[in-house]
Amino acid sequence: MNSFEIRKKFLKFFANQDHQIIPSASLIPENDPTVLFTTAGMHPLVPFLMGEKHPAGRRLASIQPCIRTGDIDQVGDNVHHTFFEMLGNWSLGDYFKKEAIEFSFDFLTNKKWLNLDRNKMAVSVFAGDNDAPQDKETKKIWLSLGFPEERIKELTKKNNWWGPAGQTGPCGPDTEMFYWTGTEKAPKEFNPENSKWMEIWNNVFMEYFKNNQGKYKTLTQKNVDTGMGLERTLAVLNNLSDNYQTDVFLPIIKKIEELSGKKYDDYKKEFRIIADHLKAATFIIGDKYEIKPSNSGQGYVIRRLLRSSIRYGKKLGLPDKFLIKLIPKIVEIYGETYSYIKERENYIINIIDHEEEKFEKTLEKGLKEFEKGKNAFILYTTYGFPIELTMEIAKEKGVFIDLEKFNNELKKHQELSRTASVGMFKGGLADSGEKAVCYHTATHLLLAALRQVLGSHVYQRGSNINVERLRFDFSHSNKMTEQQIKEVEEIVNQKIKDNIPIICQEMSLEEAKNKNIMGVFENKYGQRVKIYAIGNFSQEICGGPHAKKTSALGNFKIIKEESSSAGTRRIKAKLL
Repeated sequence: MNSFEIRKKFLKFFANQDHQIIPSASLIPENDPTVLFTTAGMHPLVPFLMGEKHPAGRRLASIQPCIRTGDIDQVGDNVHHTFFEMLGNWSLGDYFKKEAIEFSFDFLTNKKWLNLDRNKMAVSVFAGDNDAPQDKETKKIWLSLGFPEERIKELTKKNNWWGPAGQTGPCGPDTEMFYWTGTEKAPKEFNPENSKWMEIWNNVFMEYFKNNQGKYKTLTQKNVDTGMGLERTLAVLNNLSDNYQTDVFLPIIKKIEELSGKKYDDYKKEFRIIADHLKAATFIIGDKYEIKPSNSGQGYVIRRLLRSSIRYGKKLGLPDKFLIKLIPKIVEIYGETYSYIKERENYIINIIDHEEEKFEKTLEKGLKEFEKGKNAFILYTTYGFPIELTMEIAKEKGVFIDLEKFNNELKKHQELSRTASVGMFKGGLADSGEKAVCYHTATHLLLAALRQVLGSHVYQRGSNINVERLRFDFSHSNKMTEQQIKEVEEIVNQKIKDNIPIICQEMSLEEAKNKNIMGVFENKYGQRVKIYAIGNFSQEICGGPHAKKTSALGNFKIIKEESSSAGTRRIKAKLL
């Protein structure tokens, strides 16, 4: 079974179970400061897991591309990836443990669907602790499905608990499904430490809310959030112990073999890192937000991925500019499923070609400086060496790098510390309370004010919010004048002063389009959408959440207006 068939079967199965199929969201989180990238299928759904009503209903399913920067250092083995696809289904206060487990088990083992051997399956459940009791119900459900007790393992929070995403928020026990990938007969007893047991699906039962005091309270709306990794499932279905031998990697691997004259089996780590990192960079660059390589935020992650790929390419003796020769293979694999990758192929090639060229010029010089004993901070700021790359080279040469010293020097210069490649802020919309929600509402007022002052060509190109400020990217070619900035500020503050109620209504996507309602994220919600209206001033398709009235926002102040990229400007603003 190939990747196309699995995606198709998964969505068909859950459509048959009355789930609405929702389109995948952007890899760049919208109005969420917790992480740099969308890390799971549930990420775009946080407001709805918190109680917001989803326009598509209470049963949802999707296939979501994800980036996990926390796994970058693990890439090189047979199962870890920076970029992957998550197949997920959700219940927003609808069905709970019994139905969710039965759905998973039926899809995995039924001959009509994946037809996996149930005798090769094992599961883990939450063992319980001082915060929450043992999940006896889940264990009982698995036993009722014919699972022998020795194939059900009770594990701690470290293994079988999800969340919250921030310091507070929804969370709960989970149950994970494993499949035996060894060539020998599956052992009678399940030992999760044995790597031949591969985790393929995780069902999270959000039944608790962790509050500011660290206490766990039972939720009124109990949710189910599940995730099945496409790459791992694909490997299991094709009796492969190596995800990189599946159809979502093999064309890239074959092309690297062709370009290098070397065999994958002899250089697995190098091949895997190049294939994974280039794929992740391709999807980030191809995303609608037009992120480019840089020394901060998401751009830093692209730079790190590409430069690491180039370095491993040199180890394989690959020719200069080999990365752009691999991109058509990525497009070949994903172009049909994610059309934007195909549509933006030339753009992606140009960006990566420029970065390859730039790095080639500095790599040789940087390596010489490393040999001379230059410290990691100078290599980073002067020669564009990601700290991770410096650490890799240092490890190979037995040289110690003081990471703490590097981070301290970096902070002094107000640059990005290494932690930014994992997550930007500890909090998030789930636990930042009213302030972050008010900033979300402020982006709607800001967009409407910009269109009034600058013209109807202005559209949102992206935003990022934390509890201290908002950052808003919009389509506009010229630097704003002081007068224009002042006008926009005055308009927003007048609307705040007017204490306008924020009204939410639902309608079909077609109806919203006919009414010319702003919808930069319209492909996220499917055929029914939520419209947030601030009087007659602003109407946008949006998932929420929002303030109840504009007066909650306080005073709006633009701190900075600058260029973001060609044809895109950026505003940073505060609510005082």
